[in-house]
Amino acid sequence: MKTNQNINTPLKKLILISLIAAIYTIMSLLGATYSFSNIQLRFAEILCLLPIFMPISIWGVTLGCFITNLLGAVLGINPIGFIDMIFGTLATLIAAYLTYRTRNVRFKGWPITAALMPVIINGLIIGLELTYVFGNGDFSLFYIFALQVAIGEFIVCVVLGLPIIKRLEQHKLFSQL
Repeated sequence: MKTNQNINTPLKKLILISLIAAIYTIMSLLGATYSFSNIQLRFAEILCLLPIFMPISIWGVTLGCFITNLLGAVLGINPIGFIDMIFGTLATLIAAYLTYRTRNVRFKGWPITAALMPVIINGLIIGLELTYVFGNGDFSLFYIFALQVAIGEFIVCVVLGLPIIKRLEQHKLFSQL
């Protein structure tokens, strides 16, 4: 019996999106103390680098972020609350899409530009979000909040994520997708 190994059927795509979303949500909630702080070390954000290999993962990380932010707001562990469901999810969608679009921009074989997309986009959007919620109208705090978020994203996506992505590329784990 011959099996279809690719992910080009709608059911397989839906399953893959769901799996990525579930992994993102579980990783975020297990590390909730770090996932929802100013210097966010949301380790699930490493999954925002999956679009380097497969564009379908954009939807998985976006859905995972939405579910995470929804549960965080409902459970009271996300200090930004329900506004994060919209803007945090939008930031992840934009970052994952731009990661996909810049996946072939390489510096000495490393997809550094792609890995910087979540750093820049989340720094800007979540920085604005934090300024709006906690800044009491003082938008000079934006730079502090944006930098704090960007630092956390940099640690996760560049410092931790890039070596993992490079290793996955070397082993051609996603080459058949």
